[in-house]
Amino acid sequence: MQLVTADLAVSLDGVAAGRDQSREYPFGAHVRGRITQPWMLEHPEENRAEIDAIVDAGAFIMGRNMFGADRGEWDLDWQGWWGPEPPYHGPVFVLAHRPRPDLVMEGGTTFHFVTDGPEAALERAREAAGERNVSIAGGPGTTNAYLAMNLIDELRLHVVPITLGEGIRVFDGVPDLTLVPVSSRTTPAVTHLTWRRPVD
Repeated sequence: MQLVTADLAVSLDGVAAGRDQSREYPFGAHVRGRITQPWMLEHPEENRAEIDAIVDAGAFIMGRNMFGADRGEWDLDWQGWWGPEPPYHGPVFVLAHRPRPDLVMEGGTTFHFVTDGPEAALERAREAAGERNVSIAGGPGTTNAYLAMNLIDELRLHVVPITLGEGIRVFDGVPDLTLVPVSSRTTPAVTHLTWRRPVD
């Protein structure tokens, strides 16, 4: 059965990104890489299953901020944070207010820029994914939008043992939800928590 999943790395106080994003600081200057670097970059083997699961989907959806720090008109020279071969290796639907031609990258990733809203992006992603899952790839604003519409089947939070005090938090603006705990696993740098929507 196809699921819609979402992964977010968050601090103990729920911050997933800063509000001062730039090309120099993709997560915001005060956040820097502190919510992903310790476990993804410094301890990848201890967290290999969770890292691999983040990109194990048939299609992906992300917000414009996840794709890049630019606002307003597109900088067509910008091709994302990941270099010539992004880790997705499949179709990625980027929520946007302005159209942009599809961007074909190495390794099978193609960015499609969707201007008719999150539900339309999800419909396209479901079709593209076939029998595989659809992943909401971030950032927190996009994840919260899909949570608010009750469209995420499985939420995976990767909680690092720091507080950040300010920033964009998971569940900001999301109405009451009921989630069922599925699993938890702790490594020295992070605790991985998984919840699902209850089955009707």
